[in-house]
This record gives sequence, C-alpha cells and structure tokens, in this order.
Amino acid sequence: MVKKLIRRANARLTVGKAAAILSGLSFLTMILSLFRERLLNANFGVESLDLDAYRAAFKVPDFMFIVLVSGALSVTFIPVLTERISKSNKKSAWDISASLLNLFALVTALASIFIIIFADPIVKHLVAPGMDPSGQELAVTMMRVIAINPILFSISAVLTSMQQAVGRFFFFALAPAVYSLGIIFGIVVLAPSEGIIGVAYGVVIGSIAQLITSGLGMIGLGFEYHQGINWRNLGLRRVLKLLPYRSLDQGIDYFNNLVEINLASRLRQGLINSWEVAFTLHWVPINLIGVAISTAAFPQMTERFNQGRPDLFKKEFMAMLRVIVWLALPTVVIAYFGRGYLVRLLVAEGNTTIANLLGLLVMAIFFRVVFHLISRSFYAQQDTKTPLFVSLFAITLNIGLAIWFVMPWGLDYGIFGLAVAQSITAALEVILLLIILNRRLKQLFNWSFVVAISKMGLATIATSILAYWLIQVFPLKASDVGFFALVPKFVLIVILTMAGYILTSWMLKLDEVKPVIKRIVSLVYRPIKIQ
Repeated sequence: MVKKLIRRANARLTVGKAAAILSGLSFLTMILSLFRERLLNANFGVESLDLDAYRAAFKVPDFMFIVLVSGALSVTFIPVLTERISKSNKKSAWDISASLLNLFALVTALASIFIIIFADPIVKHLVAPGMDPSGQELAVTMMRVIAINPILFSISAVLTSMQQAVGRFFFFALAPAVYSLGIIFGIVVLAPSEGIIGVAYGVVIGSIAQLITSGLGMIGLGFEYHQGINWRNLGLRRVLKLLPYRSLDQGIDYFNNLVEINLASRLRQGLINSWEVAFTLHWVPINLIGVAISTAAFPQMTERFNQGRPDLFKKEFMAMLRVIVWLALPTVVIAYFGRGYLVRLLVAEGNTTIANLLGLLVMAIFFRVVFHLISRSFYAQQDTKTPLFVSLFAITLNIGLAIWFVMPWGLDYGIFGLAVAQSITAALEVILLLIILNRRLKQLFNWSFVVAISKMGLATIATSILAYWLIQVFPLKASDVGFFALVPKFVLIVILTMAGYILTSWMLKLDEVKPVIKRIVSLVYRPIKIQ
C-alpha cells in the first residue's frame, strides 16, 4: 500500500497538475509556517530579544546554502539534466547528479565548519552589531547549532532538483512542510525546558526530516550514485560554468537581507523580528502563485528551447504571464486591506508596526510574483548573466535606498524605510527584465496583451473599492483574538473580494477567468448521487 502511494506520488505530471500540487502543498507549507510563526510570537513575545537572536542566527547558515547551492541548482542543473534525459542519456545525467551531490556536500561541510568557528565575530560585527550583548551571545549559540543546515539542505536540494527535471513534484513540494513540522516540534516540545535553544534543535530535526522526505522522491527513479567527482563530464562542466553567475545573483539577494537585519539591529529591540514577520507574510502569496507556477512551468520552458521552438515558448510564456498577473492583482488587494487580519493570525494582540510594513510591501508582492516567471524565462535559455547583472543593479540600489531611508542622517523613516526600498527595487527589477526580454524575443508584447492588462487594472480598481467597503462592514475589533474570531470574518472578506474580482473579470471578457467560471459552474451543477 505504501509503495503504491509513493509510486503514484512520483508519477510524471503535466504543467497544470504540477502547478496544482505545488500550489496545494505550498499552501500547506504556508499554513504550517504561519502556525510556526504564531507559536514563536506567542511563546517568546513579538518584540523579544530571544526572537531577534533567533532570526539573526539563521542569516549566515542560510546565506551559505543559498550562495553555494540553492538557486544555482534550480536554474543551471535542471536545464542540463533535462537535456540529457530528453536525449535518453541517463548515464551522463546520473553522473552529473552524483558528482554535484558529492561536490556540494563537501563544500557545504567546509562552510558549516567555518560558521561554527567564526560564529562569534560574524554575529557581533556583521549580522547584528547593534543587538544587546546577551542577545548576541544567544545568537552565536544558536548559529552554531543551525550550522549543520547547509549540508543537509544541499543534499536535499540536489535530490529534489533531479525530481523536478523528470517532472516529479510531490516530495519536492512536501519537504518544506516537513521542515516546518520539525521547528514546531522544537517550539512545543523542546522550548519549554530548553528555551529558544530548543527551537534551534527543532530546526535541525526539521532539516533531517526534510532530507528523508526528499529521499522518498528518488524511489523508482533509477538513480545510480557513485563516489567522487567526475570533472571530465561536459555536462558537469557546463553546470559549474553557469553556476557562479546564479550563485552570485542569489548571494547578493541574501546579502541585502543581511544588510536589512544589520540596520534593524541598530534601531530598537524587537524590530528584527517585526521585519522578519512582515517579510514572511509578504512571501506567502509570492510562493503560492509566482514560485509554484514558474517552478512547474520551468522544465517545459527549458524543453521548448531544447526543441528549437521559441515560437511555442513565447506563446506559452505570455499565457502564463497573463495568468500570474491576473492572480497577483486581487492577492495584493487582499493583502493590503486585510493586513490587520493577517498580522493577527501571527500575533494574537496585533502589531501596528508589522501591519504598516506589510502595507508598504504590497507593491513588492506583485512584482516578485511576476519576477519568478520572468527570471526563469532567461534561465530556460541557460542565460544566467542577464538576471545577475540586473540583480546587481537592483540590490545595489536597494541597499543604498535602505540605508538612506532608515538612518537618522538620511530620510529617517526607521524600519519602514526597508519596506519602501524593497517595493521600489522589485518594480524596477521586473521592468528592466521585461524590456530586455522583449528586445530578445521580438513582438513578445502585442496589443492584445496591453488590452488584457488594462482590463485587469480596471477589475483591480473595482475590487479595491469592494475590499475597502468590506473592511468597513467587517471591522477588526480589539476583541477579535483567536482562530474562530478572526478566520471566519477574514475568509468571508476574501471570498467576497475574489467573487467581485471574478465577476468583474467576466464582465470585461478576460480569457483568464473562463476556466474559473467553467469550474464553478461544473461544481454548482454537478449531479448529486443518491444511494
């Protein structure tokens, strides 16, 4: 029975089914992540030194993994592996996979040792120089515990990248949810006796569980592991040649986050955690829409270029871009007008600072949802340089704006300056990439696309008016604390807002709404079986 379920979970999927599974499991991961954040804030306090230290402890271990492994795999390894598999050259594909697995495990092991040795100066001089000394010591201890993450994550990432290359998405999408469960275990079971350090132990447990889950996706794949690194494999050389550009691209993104934590530590206690909570909330729709759809579509986009069919690539890319924009717009409306409810889901008593930060991040939400599909269109062409150069410009601008907006000798917006800088940068990055892509793929944006986007804009304006009215009808009260007080009202607001958006889109005759209307009609008129 178990083998049968695993075999079905590991079946190759179409883009539509893959996107559905990724969105569904991303939603599960989101729920667990939000529950995890709520437990953290409830147990330690939203503006506590413990949580500031906990957030700071993650920064360098995560930075090492992202720079050395994470983003590089998804956009350099998968296209090369897909090409080998499509040409029935599995021997070379497994050779590349095993070599990368060994290489990344070795490199991240060295990085983990480095973190353990130098955790003290890293925290005190790089990550959180403005934090209270007792918080810095706590962050150092937790960073040394979490230092094992890059090794475990690197192995998981190679395994799940192999699965994505052959159209397997279930265990890849399930693994992050399992990781969150490990942290929740640390909060609920270990923290009462060990304090915040117990949560760090839960992080390690979650990382191990995530690796095991990733391994389940390898069953039946036929992967042939070997020790060592085959430097003579041309595919491996190609991956390693492309890797530095994407690694640098990812690295500067995360370096930007390090700068933000550094700046937040200089303001007042609790603002590191406040910024991280708002940033976590802003990533939820990005993961559910942008990451899920673009991840599912990426292998097919790569395959179109391998087939020499840029015409099909353009057609499918534009269709997905329209869908993503259509989905992102009402999500942004809900995030802005419902931000008070969203914050209450994580912080029982609410928090004005986090709500205002989320409100300022809504533009970043929209553009980052779109960014994931656009960036992968370059990676499908095995072009990692263009997104890198654009990111270098964007991150440099973001860091400059963040410092200018936050510091007292600048505009002195305080912590809110970080959100303003993020939104401005996200918009400019997407606009630049679209301009470059349009020049490369001639006649990418036609009149019908402009008309469709204009109609979506009109639908969004109407939806914003509706959402504003609904928030007045169902105001957030001081007594609205807890799941049963918050969720029914918020879900009702979301349902009515989305219904208004769908209806307006239908009236404007947008193609993107037709499958949704068709599905709703089929559910309403589905025959009822009477036994």
